[in-house]
Amino acid sequence: MIPIHAFIANFLAADTTAAASGPAGLLGNPMIMMGLMVIMFYFLLIRPQQVQRKEMAARIASLQTGDRVITTSGIHGIVHNVKEHTVIVKVSEGTMLEFDKPAIASVKKKDAA
Repeated sequence: MIPIHAFIANFLAADTTAAASGPAGLLGNPMIMMGLMVIMFYFLLIRPQQVQRKEMAARIASLQTGDRVITTSGIHGIVHNVKEHTVIVKVSEGTMLEFDKPAIASVKKKDAA
């Protein structure tokens, strides 16, 4: 008859060797887990921000007179004139403000209105 403590020791030793050789042992590797975390961060955080930034840059590059815009400071207006680095926005009748192009937060095309 086998003593209980020897049976438990054999059971635990067999369990750890089976776990290390199976698929769980592969995911237990810290380098593989770090690689998976980097890939997850890229597809969940970094990539969507890059896509959003490219879309906004394209919208700002295609600004035309008459487009409705909202600046980063929350000022709503209509594009009056587009220069190389700045945009003149008509806020109200007789009030024109000049903003840098990166200060434009959202653009609504005059055709979409």
